[in-house]
Amino acid sequence: MTDSVNNKTTVRIYGQEYTFSSAKSRERIVTVANHVDEVIRNLAGQGADGSLARLSILAAINITDELFDERDSQVDGDREKEQLHKDILHYQQLWEEAKRSHLQYKEDARAIQDQKDGLQERLNAKTIEVDNLIRNAEERDNVIRRLEAEIGAATDKLRSISDKRQEGSELINELKDKLKEIEGNYFELQMENIQMKGDLENYRNNS
Repeated sequence: MTDSVNNKTTVRIYGQEYTFSSAKSRERIVTVANHVDEVIRNLAGQGADGSLARLSILAAINITDELFDERDSQVDGDREKEQLHKDILHYQQLWEEAKRSHLQYKEDARAIQDQKDGLQERLNAKTIEVDNLIRNAEERDNVIRRLEAEIGAATDKLRSISDKRQEGSELINELKDKLKEIEGNYFELQMENIQMKGDLENYRNNS
């Protein structure tokens, strides 16, 4: 932090004293002066010939070169930070897209599961319906077999009565009517059974 009032600071550079008036703090001026003194002494120690003025110019050139290197390094650092910022934005965008894709996948999976559950419910209902059709068909078969037995018994009885001629025509006609009724019921049941089996076969073909 700089002061608004100029401070006078005396420093020693390469054996000579210099007084500076600056708004910078004394510590800052001393640090800068020490760095200049160090650069000049390094140049003199490396065999640089010349007066203090020449060594000062060489020191200024070296310090300016250091400044340019630092500035170039800062520029490179700024470029790296800018590229890093772009990379971060890029990966953030990829992350957001990945999250959206994941959410869409979850929604699709949920919809497929709901559809699967609905199909399973329909399949269960159809299975129950088929079982009922099969059970009804078996019951119809039992009724048909019972009617067939009754028709056979009535036919045998009618034949026996006809052969013996011991019963009157009224009983014969009654048995004939009964036989026709049984045959009619048998025919209707047979047609219903055929229809139910046809429905069952169509359902199995369409399932």
